[in-house]
Amino acid sequence: MKIRKVVIPAAGLGTRFLPATKAQPKEMLPIVDKPTIQYIMEEAVASGIESVIIITGRSKRAIEDHFDSSVELELELERSGKE
Repeated sequence: MKIRKVVIPAAGLGTRFLPATKAQPKEMLPIVDKPTIQYIMEEAVASGIESVIIITGRSKRAIEDHFDSSVELELELERSGKE
């Protein structure tokens, strides 16, 4: 049986990472050049996962914004020949 869906719990307050998590959620803390949660998503997709559910808290808007698409930005990048 192949696993097709993954659930990522990302709703904690991140108090053990204070003061780093005072301004941003722990899932958005960078490792080298990307947020931690980006590495988790890339690994899930590379493993063949088809559907990802991220459970967030009310103060985790940065996670939603990170994965939200920006139609205007995508059109501008296409127009300039960048991906």
